[in-house]
Amino acid sequence: MFVQDALARFAASPFAHTLLALTTAFILGTAIGFERQWRQRNAGLRTNVLVAVGAAAFSDLGMRLLGVEGATRIIAYVVSGIGFLGAGVILKDGANIRGLNTAATLWCSAAVGTFAGSDMPAEATTLAVFVLAGNTLLRPLVNWVNRRPITPEVTEAEYRVHAICSPEHVSDVRDLLDEKLDAAALPVRSVETLSDTEDQVELAAILVPTSAAEKELDAVVMALERSPLVHSATWSVETTA
Repeated sequence: MFVQDALARFAASPFAHTLLALTTAFILGTAIGFERQWRQRNAGLRTNVLVAVGAAAFSDLGMRLLGVEGATRIIAYVVSGIGFLGAGVILKDGANIRGLNTAATLWCSAAVGTFAGSDMPAEATTLAVFVLAGNTLLRPLVNWVNRRPITPEVTEAEYRVHAICSPEHVSDVRDLLDEKLDAAALPVRSVETLSDTEDQVELAAILVPTSAAEKELDAVVMALERSPLVHSATWSVETTA
C-alpha cells in the first residue's frame, strides 16, 4: 500500500529538479571540500559535501512543499543551524583561535547548497568559485601580510612596557611606570605582574593607545632604566584580536 501511494505521488519533473539540485550541490561541495582536505583541515571533503547536499535537500524540500515561501523558511533555519556545526570546528589553542576559516567555509558550503536547492545552479557555481578563490588565491596575500613586521606606527596593537625590579620595590616601580608613561602622554590601562620570584619581579604596564611611536617607547624605557629601582626595562607589542 505504501509503495503504491509513493508511486502514485511520484512526479518525474520535480524529481528531476531535485536530482539536479543534489548533483550540483554534490559536485560543488566536492570541489570546496577537496581544497580543505588537501590542506588537512578539520572539516574536509566529506563534511563540506554533506553540508552542501543537506542544505540543497532542505531548500528543495521547502520549495516543493510550499514554493518560494517554504524555501525561504527552510533557508533561514539552515543559516542558523549551520552555526552550531561551525562552532564545532573552532578550537582555542592558548591565546590563538583555530578553525575560523574552516567554519566560514562550511557556512559558504551551506550557501552553495541552498542556491542549488533553490534551482539556481549558476549562482551556486559562481559562489563555489568565489569560495575556492578565497581559500586559494588569497593565500599568498595572507602569507605576505603575516610576514610583515609589527610596526608601532601603523599597527593597531597592545603595547606593554616591562620593568624588572626587586620584590621590595614593586610598589615604587608601579608608581614610576605610571609617572613616566603619563609624562609621555601614554596612559596606562593596567599593570600586571608577569613573573614573581624571590629575587625579582617583572611588571608590565599595558597601555591604552593602540598605536605608538617607537621613539616614545624607547625614551620611556631609557628613563626607567636610569632609576636605581629598576634592574632592566623594555617594551613589547602584540597585535590585537
